[in-house]
Amino acid sequence: MELGFVPLLILCFLVSISSAELAAKVGVNFGQLGNNLPSPSESVKLIQSLKAKRVKIYDANPKILEALRNTDLQVSMMVPNELINNISSNQTLADQWVHANVVPFYPETLIRYLLVGNEILSQPDKTIWFNLVPAMRKIKAALKTHGITKVKVGTPLAMDVLESSFPPSNGTFRSDISTSVIKPLLQFVNKTKSFFFVDVYTYFPWSSDPTNINLDYALFESKNITVKDPVSGLTYHNLFDQMVDALIFAMKRLGFPDIRIWIAETGWPSGGDYDQIGANIRNAATYNRNVVKKFNAKPPVGTPARPGSVLPSFLFALYNENKKPGPSTERNFGLLYPNGSNVYPIDLSGKTPESEYGPLPVATNNVPYKGPIWCLVAKGANRSAVASALSYACSQGNKTCDPIQPGGKCFKPDSLVWHASYAFSAYWAQFRKVGGSCYFGGLATQTIKDPSYGSCKFPGAKL
Repeated sequence: MELGFVPLLILCFLVSISSAELAAKVGVNFGQLGNNLPSPSESVKLIQSLKAKRVKIYDANPKILEALRNTDLQVSMMVPNELINNISSNQTLADQWVHANVVPFYPETLIRYLLVGNEILSQPDKTIWFNLVPAMRKIKAALKTHGITKVKVGTPLAMDVLESSFPPSNGTFRSDISTSVIKPLLQFVNKTKSFFFVDVYTYFPWSSDPTNINLDYALFESKNITVKDPVSGLTYHNLFDQMVDALIFAMKRLGFPDIRIWIAETGWPSGGDYDQIGANIRNAATYNRNVVKKFNAKPPVGTPARPGSVLPSFLFALYNENKKPGPSTERNFGLLYPNGSNVYPIDLSGKTPESEYGPLPVATNNVPYKGPIWCLVAKGANRSAVASALSYACSQGNKTCDPIQPGGKCFKPDSLVWHASYAFSAYWAQFRKVGGSCYFGGLATQTIKDPSYGSCKFPGAKL
């Protein structure tokens, strides 16, 4: 009896080790919001050149799924946000979606994760919140109907699902979703042995409070900075662990202490606008190389609340995507430029020693730019779109556009681009502190060169 028991223990141990090694491998998010990106087949080769073992796409793009066929890349694909409401109440629609988007590629394309929507609980439309888990259940049932039992169903959420995150032991889900959405979600994940997929970016909390959060602490570079949780007694050496453990404690508070976490997105921007602190190549390379080391560590290091646990992960993102909306950082999270060259060298297997990488450029924006900054029409912007944006900026009150009216100090030269540039700058100077941006749907760009001339003074945003 003892002789049979020992080999069984060894077998269990080997299985657990091999599954841990499999789970630890780092993947990359393949976003497609660019009009200048390589083809799917070229992209797959580039993903492999980064030594990624997994890839996540934000839809069910058949050309990408076909390009991934017969590769060793594990694939995560996504049900688009706009289908969730309909699928949540229609099993037939869920069956049809799986039949059309999964069945033609499975199992030759190694689809392993099917994510329903993206950051749904950050959406302003609350209707979709309550349809999320019903839609996940129907997608899971549809997979089962088609005999696909090895694909995990989940949904990636942002850190704003937390109402409280500091100290980590005080991690609590938002009261508007905790009982109604998160608890059913955790029940589903627990029952199906799936993961809690979450997007974790240390860049955002650090950049919003660089005075109180140390940059090295956010980049995994701190040697002597620690944060102690006064309740749990746990000690933190980096911001990432702190954020992940806040989620772990929040799940525990709802009665789910053991659900596995999957880092659906993490990364750091390599470029940004003048008013975006710390977005540079040096910080991006430092963060991503360090987080890759953490994810690939053997044995796994986990977090203070879960030491030794594996954190499967996807880095964001494969490319700099020029059609992503929002501030410039959004278009500068890529590991690669659209021409396929590296923004900075990185090896997602974590095996390349730091000494083999060349020197990184000096960071010049790790402290806030004092300003002022002006907002002008971007080169090559569509004229009719600029005219609409000009109208919008002038309609926001506070006499924003009085100087560009006939007879005004900035009326001449009487050109659309000149008037729109003044309006964009005046609008941004007034409304930046309440959320106004110098973006205007991609029509505007920041400058630190004062465009004022003569008696025409352009208002600049003070930071």
